[in-house]
Amino acid sequence: MRSLLLVIASFLVTILAWGIYGPVLHWGQEGMTDAGASELARWRPFVCVGLAYFVIGVIVPALLLKWKGEQGGWTAKGVSLSLAAGALGAVGALGIILAFNFGGKPVFVMPLVFGGAPVVNSLLTIYLARRVRDIGPMFLAGLVMVILGSVTVMLCAPHKAHGPDSAAATTESQAKTTASTSTNTPLISSGSANAPKEKPPGGKLGRWILQLVSIAMVIVCWGAYGPTLHKGQAAMRQSRLRPLICVGLAYFAIAVLVPNLLLRITPESSGYYFWGSAWSLAAGSAGAIGALGIIMAFDFGGRPIYVMPLVFGGAPVVNTLFSTLTGGLWDQIGSMFPAGLILVIAGAAMTLIFAPKGGPAPSSPEPEIPTQIKTPQAETTTASKT
Repeated sequence: MRSLLLVIASFLVTILAWGIYGPVLHWGQEGMTDAGASELARWRPFVCVGLAYFVIGVIVPALLLKWKGEQGGWTAKGVSLSLAAGALGAVGALGIILAFNFGGKPVFVMPLVFGGAPVVNSLLTIYLARRVRDIGPMFLAGLVMVILGSVTVMLCAPHKAHGPDSAAATTESQAKTTASTSTNTPLISSGSANAPKEKPPGGKLGRWILQLVSIAMVIVCWGAYGPTLHKGQAAMRQSRLRPLICVGLAYFAIAVLVPNLLLRITPESSGYYFWGSAWSLAAGSAGAIGALGIIMAFDFGGRPIYVMPLVFGGAPVVNTLFSTLTGGLWDQIGSMFPAGLILVIAGAAMTLIFAPKGGPAPSSPEPEIPTQIKTPQAETTTASKT
């Protein structure tokens, strides 16, 4: 009973952490964007996410590995696969930032990601296990539900009303934001705090397409993250801390080193302002803590067959509730949006539950070699002696 409670507590931590990841990261982008800029900051929030992963995914596991040790060992294959998994996770995090940068909102971006990623995960797992022929109708039905639900969520996402009152409120809010940003002293800043407002690239349709491309990038990367990391962990003889260290190192390289180089080449209208940096670091910490929650759930005896459907089903619900409550969108939710959300959640769960499961490879029975050949005469002699 105690182990079951620990499993539940572990994946609940993941559901809550991953559920608030998107909205908190969006706050970080807004807080790091200069007043008057046409687009949200992208590279500096990404750096903060990478720093948080480096602390939680590299420094902490390295200290635990030094003090307590762990089973397994370093292998070239395990390191390369775990680094690849970390790269997939980091590129997926960048896709989230780009989706927000092109106008996407957490209320529909994150449900689409959490609905599509398990589908890609299941398809990749099936392909690697060579079980494509074992795909059943329930799995296909789950795929159709995810697609229909994703389209419904995208089209029926709640938006703020554009009436006179809301316009006045928006103007007042922007004025307050401009005043607070211009008086806020950045930790490290490049670019003016009152940067001129530029015309965003592309029209409404172009930015909508860029949102879809960014979301698709996240779905593919995060969908492939799990199987790749699992193979890396198996190659390190089921070590848990070593693959996590590799993931953190990959995040540091892609999310910290690369963006800082790009900022030198193509500066953006953003700065390391205090609250923006704090929210971005909090988002990166939420992502890393969520990953640790899944590892702990498995350590306490949880099975992927029910842990992952609960995580991918619960995280978008938390995200939607959190986004609507903090964004004042509760009154703007129509009946079709929760219907689409339910379709995404149920379809994602079905694809995970009814995906063909890989079993052990059939082994040919080895011929039994008797240790002693008994003859009827020998058995009779033995019985007479007894």
